[in-house]
Amino acid sequence: MQRNDLLSKGLDSDIAAAHTRFLAAMENRLPAMNLETKERYFVVLSSLVSKLESDGKSIREVLREMMAEVAAYVFQEIGTWG
Repeated sequence: MQRNDLLSKGLDSDIAAAHTRFLAAMENRLPAMNLETKERYFVVLSSLVSKLESDGKSIREVLREMMAEVAAYVFQEIGTWG
């Protein structure tokens, strides 16, 4: 097996482990989130998943679109701190 193949498989495994950790972290946080934060999180997450399901878009395109969409939600969330 070539070095790039090994690196790719290693990264696949690392990404899967990070996804698992992300799910656990968010599941732990959900009960403490207020309703408005949960609504914003759901909108952003749903949009991201829909874009990722679109076969015609590269990750770069998805990220560009998400940055534009998410900015308003980030500022709303930051405004609720304190």
